[in-house]
Amino acid sequence: MQAAIPALGPKKPEIPNLSGRLAVITGGALGIGFEVAKALAVKGCRIIMVNRKEEQGDSAKEEISKASEGKAQAEWVHCDMGNLKLVRDVFSGIADKEQRLDFLVLSAGINANQYRESHDGIDGHFAVNWLGHFYAVNLLYPLLRKTSKLPGVSAPRIVFESSEMHRFASSDTKFASKEEINDPNHGSVRLYGRSKLAMILGVKYGLANGVIEKNNDNIYALSVHPGAVATEMQQQWEDAWPGISGKITKYATLAGSRSVEQGSYSALWALTSPKIEENHWNGYYFSDPDTPGKETEQASDPELGDALWKLSTNLVEEVVGKDALKPWDA
Repeated sequence: MQAAIPALGPKKPEIPNLSGRLAVITGGALGIGFEVAKALAVKGCRIIMVNRKEEQGDSAKEEISKASEGKAQAEWVHCDMGNLKLVRDVFSGIADKEQRLDFLVLSAGINANQYRESHDGIDGHFAVNWLGHFYAVNLLYPLLRKTSKLPGVSAPRIVFESSEMHRFASSDTKFASKEEINDPNHGSVRLYGRSKLAMILGVKYGLANGVIEKNNDNIYALSVHPGAVATEMQQQWEDAWPGISGKITKYATLAGSRSVEQGSYSALWALTSPKIEENHWNGYYFSDPDTPGKETEQASDPELGDALWKLSTNLVEEVVGKDALKPWDA
């Protein structure tokens, strides 16, 4: 039985009929990503969920089928977003197979947790929450551009699940080197906050200003805060801080949390609201549906955004190869 939706918090956005459209959702088989995937699928959108664990994919497809009375078109693909060569294989495969892409939702991630390096030897928070998604967007961007040029098509949208936790990024963040990224002394919350800061910067200065505006593309890139949400990710507070402090933080967070469904509303609104195009809100960060966020000075620093984009490019090329990234105007 689905948990009741708290009376407080955002209301569910109005979602139009989405028949004929395609969405790719990382983390789409679990938590907020799943609620986004289900809501889109019920409205007729074909969805591709990308997760690490196959059992999550099987369960998600079954539940979406029930919710849509067997009408939904839902697929699941395995990928570890911390493995850049696997990201290349998976998202290149999607780009080669599909004829269009209307919605790209970047929701896979890890919460504040102890410092661990990814498959590629990069801080796991940065690698999974930002870098793997940066590369996935690059690989799918030609398909988004192709879709944007189809007759009668609304502008495709890219939505990153960021967080108000970007405020906890270290004040000395420079995105200057791999050595800076791989510093475990920052602590769990700062590592997580830095990865969420990267999302806001990457959307605003990398995608919206550096790619979309430069190409004159009819595509929107946005980042959103889902709110404090009662998902399995909250269990990671006990991993980050073993002992009583981790337990207290976990239960305090869960006590004031929104339902998982409510946590999906910011992304769903950003994906489907006509206000985005009407107001030309490209590159914006939203702290709730229809509520532009008040991001930090760090998140409004174009030089820091440029440094992040250069570092991300260099790290992908270092791991995958000099020809790893597609030209952004492909």
